[in-house]
Amino acid sequence: MTEPKARWWDALLLLALIWGSSFLFVKVAVRVMPPGYVALARMAVGAVTLLLVLAATGQRLPRSRAVWGHSAVTALLVNVAPFTLFSWGEQHVSSVLAGIFNATTPVLAMLVAAVLLPDERPDRRRLVGLPIGFAGVLVVLGVWRGTDGQSLAGQLACLAAAACYALGFPYAKRTLAGRPESTVALSAVQVVLGTAEGAVVAPLLSGGLPTDLGRWCTLPVIGSVLALGALCTGVAYPLNYRVIRRAGAVAATMVSYLMPLVAVVAGVLLLDERVTWNQPVGALVVLLGVAVAQGVLRRGGAKRTPVGAAPTGPVPGEPGTADPVGEEVPGRSSA
Repeated sequence: MTEPKARWWDALLLLALIWGSSFLFVKVAVRVMPPGYVALARMAVGAVTLLLVLAATGQRLPRSRAVWGHSAVTALLVNVAPFTLFSWGEQHVSSVLAGIFNATTPVLAMLVAAVLLPDERPDRRRLVGLPIGFAGVLVVLGVWRGTDGQSLAGQLACLAAAACYALGFPYAKRTLAGRPESTVALSAVQVVLGTAEGAVVAPLLSGGLPTDLGRWCTLPVIGSVLALGALCTGVAYPLNYRVIRRAGAVAATMVSYLMPLVAVVAGVLLLDERVTWNQPVGALVVLLGVAVAQGVLRRGGAKRTPVGAAPTGPVPGEPGTADPVGEEVPGRSSA
């Protein structure tokens, strides 16, 4: 059961601020670091943060081979590929546009879940909402006037990153969400494996080991990497589970609606990026499509949990799964 009298909006807004600002941090880091190494550094810092949380809560890494095997696939889909693609894409497009493309994840995830999760095939709401969401993507792209000076390849890289999330979240739900291990333990395994995979991928994509580490050792770059790893991976998880416990899973997924707004504001105020009218309008259309498809605008009735709402980590566990601070997450209905 939820706790309606407990505060949760503060946690939700802070979570939106953290995840929505991740595109700003990537934009700062990728100006100096190759995209593969931005992703690797982010995962390494995140792994250390989660291992510290695991130790502080008296938990251990899972020993199941199945967990490690499925986590390796999830890490590739949810961490290594999208982190690298977003980092590369932001060399060619603004952090605002990258943040907006991330908002397409729930729309894409509904399509994937219809195939991987038979009990989540599109119903009437989703059949109406999906076309609205894709229309929003076309508005964001501004297909009537070309790329407007921003690289089409960069835009496609950001869209591919969102598609990786859309594949990864249903896969994690199908293979890992019902496990008895705590969500922080599953997250730690995933990010540790992602770091190992990234250590192989980064040199291959960057043409070898870095030779100019001195250029990376600036306060903005170090701060951005620490924020990406510690905040956007480590600190964000307990905040997300607090909202789930106090307000329910549907309220927790509202963070994906707030993230593009944070990305737009951060890009404009801190990076002096330019926003054209079609980007925020398209973002609103995308989010309207998601809201319709997920029943957010429906009056009354049973609430359902959207698929693929969170940008990182495995989806929360099923009833009885412990959260990162050792408390039990209430049961939730499937999406």
